[in-house]
Amino acid sequence: MKLYSSLSDEVETLEPSSDPIGIYACGITPYDTTHLGHAFTYCTVDILIRTLEYTGRTTRYIQNVTDIDDEMLREAANSGEDWKLLGDRWTAHFIEDMTALNVRPPDEMPRASSAIPDIVKAVQSLIEDGHAYVESGSVYYDLESWPDYGKLSKLSKEAMLPIANERGNLPDDANKRQPLDFVLWQAQAAGEPAWESPWGPGRPGWHIECSTLAGRLGATIDVHAGGGDLIFPHHESEIAQSEVQHGVPLSRVWMHIAMVEHEGEKMSKSLGNLILIRDLLESWSPNVIRLYLAHHHYREAWSHSEQELEMAAVWADTLRRSVQEKTGSGSALESAEAEAEFVTAMEADLDATEAIRVILRLAQEIQAADEEGRAVGDAQDSLKSLSGILGLRLTPGPPVPELVERWRRHL
Repeated sequence: MKLYSSLSDEVETLEPSSDPIGIYACGITPYDTTHLGHAFTYCTVDILIRTLEYTGRTTRYIQNVTDIDDEMLREAANSGEDWKLLGDRWTAHFIEDMTALNVRPPDEMPRASSAIPDIVKAVQSLIEDGHAYVESGSVYYDLESWPDYGKLSKLSKEAMLPIANERGNLPDDANKRQPLDFVLWQAQAAGEPAWESPWGPGRPGWHIECSTLAGRLGATIDVHAGGGDLIFPHHESEIAQSEVQHGVPLSRVWMHIAMVEHEGEKMSKSLGNLILIRDLLESWSPNVIRLYLAHHHYREAWSHSEQELEMAAVWADTLRRSVQEKTGSGSALESAEAEAEFVTAMEADLDATEAIRVILRLAQEIQAADEEGRAVGDAQDSLKSLSGILGLRLTPGPPVPELVERWRRHL
């Protein structure tokens, strides 16, 4: 398996440090799910895991839920809803959408709020090692202690500041030593939820939540995935927090999924241009949506297109018809070459676009062989298996009960 790593800017051979292979993906902030960008990210990780397992490897996958942060509290205040009830409601919504899309659940899906003791311990360690400082009940990461800050994003400090400010940084915070120092522990503000800590009541910062939860996979994980918009400051800060503590790389591969745009702009709730999976499912089958997403290489930004959805619907129908019962008894259609081509494509940085071409060609070969009276049963089974790596279910019916049950465990 070869994957592009944003840290090296190169396609690298995935050389796991553990068995099972440790995979971490930054999860949702549960208040506006599930839009097309969310689905692109988590369907991509789903395909990665399915490919690894198809080729005989095992995985352990953690996807967090950022249920306590500034955005969650603002949304709760605006809606008048308790922050935890808000998060639970939207997490359930996300799980329903992922189930409908046949995305397999992570092995663990911890809420950030469930890991407070571990987060406090991590913050305390950073303070003791001289990488963080306490001021007025809050704790900040001291960037002067980590000269490598910027090695993932390749940004200068001057270029970092406006981006960080757009994403929650408060450069004029009087408690900071310098504008880019980021919060590890936020002192309680009036009306906010809080937990006890050695520095007083408060709540964790966004970045320390993820690096703490990713640490459940070990000091170095194999693949850290997330949207491309998380490279800075989120993943850059995760590296700073983790690597000063452990002295080893946080992740062997940094896998970033490109942004999905609509009408020329990144999808966001503030712009009111979200394409929601729940709405798409009213008009299109899960297979159509999965093919639509997989047709775009995960590293290439793209824009929502109804025409491409229509094209994916044609593909889904072709695949569906090719696995319907056939009665030929002549010479058997071989599918080994198609299987090899499919795996080769997927192991080449998840080239799902090429993999789709392979299964569509196999589907056409099945149709042609059936018309000639040949036996196609084995080839049909291969097509179902290969399509399953892309998250497709060619046999109609409700979601697989086991998948439903495994997702429900995360409610």
